[in-house]
Formats: sequence, structure tokens, C-alpha cells
Amino acid sequence: MTTKAAIALLTGAVIVVSLAGNATTTPVTAATPLSNAGGTRPGLAPISSDADRAAARALIRRLRVRDRGPNTGYDRLNYGDNWADTAPGVPYARNGCRTRDDLLARDGRGVRYRAGSRCEVVEMELDDPYTGTTIAWSKKHADEVQVDHVVPLNYAWRMGAPRWPMSKRLDFANDPLNLLPVQGAANEEKDASGPAGWLPPLRRVRCAYVTRFAQVALKYDVPVTGPDKRTMLAQCR
Repeated sequence: MTTKAAIALLTGAVIVVSLAGNATTTPVTAATPLSNAGGTRPGLAPISSDADRAAARALIRRLRVRDRGPNTGYDRLNYGDNWADTAPGVPYARNGCRTRDDLLARDGRGVRYRAGSRCEVVEMELDDPYTGTTIAWSKKHADEVQVDHVVPLNYAWRMGAPRWPMSKRLDFANDPLNLLPVQGAANEEKDASGPAGWLPPLRRVRCAYVTRFAQVALKYDVPVTGPDKRTMLAQCR
């Protein structure tokens, strides 16, 4: 079994290898954040039951609150090379594939790889968790799908990341818990906003989104602003 196939099986995907050496993956049903604490299962399913929404609120209440700091010194390279495969402590790291391709393979349907590659995704369909649309994506139009940092890199920078060691910043930027392939336009609209400034257009996933935001923030001890925390709690009433 190849490394890629092993990863696919571990993340709940079924992989079928063609004679040409390409592969097609069919992801399982999208997972809710409460059942996906490692971030290795695909998508962002709504949180709908009263019990789960109460569990989400309890998670959000654990977040520390502070004002957003200055943007001084921020640069994407503060988190390492873009989609580096060298993060020391997160799933998929050091498997020989770029993080972006790992995430496309995790969440895509009908995934196809470049001939001769076990990593480079060139075509797939994505059920976008932020808008509810289905995107028939190919690498020819790469920006139609972008991989969003749920807790943006710039947000974390302004909330304390300059004091982190480089290894922690590298993990944060490449942790599948903090990464979702989404519609490019929605990702660009979000930019570096916290939940008080931006929420997914698809209302039924907003509680799931802020829960995922809270999971990442708690894992990396990132505080949130007061308005962000109040907004997050309001989405899971």
C-alpha cells in the first residue's frame, strides 16, 4: 500500500487506483467539528442537535479573551514556506505531498492526480462548506478553490503568534484542523477576519464554523476578541 493510500484509508476515504496510476477518492459524509478533533475527516457538517450545540457553547466559553494586537512585522513567511511538508507535529506532515494537495484529497470527490504523481491533485468536485455550492474544479482554474485557514494566520499573529517558536507557527499553518478547501471568492471575502467580522454565507454551518474556530484557538492557545467570542456563542444557541 502506498503512503497516500494509507492516509486515505486512515481518514475514512476509499481509494481506487487506475491502471494509469492516477487515483479517485470518494470522501465519507462531511464530519461535524465535535467528531473531528484531529481535522483528518472531510468537510464541515452542521451542528444541529440541542446537545451538540450545548457542547459547542461549552467549548467556546473556554476561549481566552484579549484585544487584537498590532499587525507589526506580519509576513506569510513567518509561518514557513507556503504549504510546507515539514511541519513537525501535525497529520499529513512529511508524507512527501504539499499540504494543499493533502487537503484537496481529503475533502474532494472524484479526485484525480497528475499522471505519475501520488500527490498533485489536478481535478475534483468540492461541496463548498461555506456557500453550499458544488464546484467542479481543475488546476487550470486553481483559485476557484482555495484552502482557508479557519483561524487566519494574520489573526493569530495579532493575538500572540510573534512569541511562538517557529515549529508551532509551522504546525499552525499546516494543521488540517485549521484548514478547509472552500470557494475562492468566499475565502477572499473573509480575509483575516474573526467571526465578528465574517461568517460563512451558509447559515446552517455557522455553529460548526465557529466551533472549528474555537477548536483551533484552544489547541494553539490563541485568544479571541470579546466581539468574536460573543458572536461565536450566538451562532450555537
